[in-house]
Amino acid sequence: MSNEIPDELGNTLLLMARNAIAEALGVAQSSNSGLPAGPELSQPGAVFVTLTRDGELRGCIGSLEAWRPLREDIVANARAAAFHDPRFPPLTAEELADTRVEVSLLTPARPMSYASEADAIGQLRPLIDGVILEYGKHRGTFLPQVWESLPDRRQFMAQLKRKAGLPQDFWSMDIKLSRYQVRKWKEAR
Repeated sequence: MSNEIPDELGNTLLLMARNAIAEALGVAQSSNSGLPAGPELSQPGAVFVTLTRDGELRGCIGSLEAWRPLREDIVANARAAAFHDPRFPPLTAEELADTRVEVSLLTPARPMSYASEADAIGQLRPLIDGVILEYGKHRGTFLPQVWESLPDRRQFMAQLKRKAGLPQDFWSMDIKLSRYQVRKWKEAR
């Protein structure tokens, strides 16, 4: 389901994300009110907004479940990625022009069934699957794009466990894994 070729929905989501950040910074040049209002924007949707500067991650926040209209999810997650990602200081107005926006629209996550960690790892599809790992209060996800920097399935799983706050070599049959796919769009800047 991956797609980097902008279409009407992709262009709209990218512009909505950038406008939401610019408006919060007080440098908005246009609002989202004049953008196309397709039916997708009113339906529940789950998106991740990823910000990069000079090819480096600058913020990434999103929703794993579609619980609010897509138009609200894109605005909230764009602002959260810009100002509330705990790994980075809030984005400044000076940084905005050099910041590239990427939007990933998630499909509903589907639980995986497996008999062992090796079985689970063997079922993962690099560059296709985003994965959610849950164990007790621990939870983490990697978008399908993470496969680009972690192409080895075992390393992908180890780093996902680490992101969820678990030891990389930890395994329990109580771990719940779900997978999803995305449609993604990135600014051409």
